[in-house]
Amino acid sequence: MDRKRAKQIASSPVMANVCYNGVNVYIESVSETSDTASVHRLNQPRSTQVVPLGSLIEQ
Repeated sequence: MDRKRAKQIASSPVMANVCYNGVNVYIESVSETSDTASVHRLNQPRSTQVVPLGSLIEQ
């Protein structure tokens, strides 16, 4: 996923269907300096991880 689209999803009030390694995730924020995003699994909102944007897939 490119940075522009990830930022759109992160700032949108509408939930997008985004997967990381086959698991649905919520994009919390997108880095301005690297191609990464902070995400959490939908069923684990307190477990945030930083992942490469290239590994996020919008379905």
